[in-house]
Amino acid sequence: QVQLVESGGGLVQPGESLRLSCAASGFSLDSYTVGWIRQAPGKEIEGVACIDETGHNTIYGDSVKGRFTISRDDAKNTVYLQMNRLTPKDTAVYSCAADREVIMSTMFRLWRYLDVRGQGTLVTVAS
Repeated sequence: QVQLVESGGGLVQPGESLRLSCAASGFSLDSYTVGWIRQAPGKEIEGVACIDETGHNTIYGDSVKGRFTISRDDAKNTVYLQMNRLTPKDTAVYSCAADREVIMSTMFRLWRYLDVRGQGTLVTVAS
């Protein structure tokens, strides 16, 4: 079964860090561009980060630049999102998706059409 499973979400205090994982099963991630989006309650989807199949090119949303880092470990068939200096505004469900042909700059806009999408993991930042 082809799927992506996110993990690593939870409750943290402002200023703390979390690392999210996006693990693929049923297919190999090494030829896919992978991205993260988030959706807070009552708000629209926001693009967080994406990484191309080489791992050398990344794009970040303006609100997370300098705090979040996306990386990939193709040997583990997993993409990570390291989130530092978290604030309550980062509270959301974080989801990952993968696509073999998407152009990175369009990935967030075309999210619903991507090849494989995960169910999401909840991140709550509160004191």
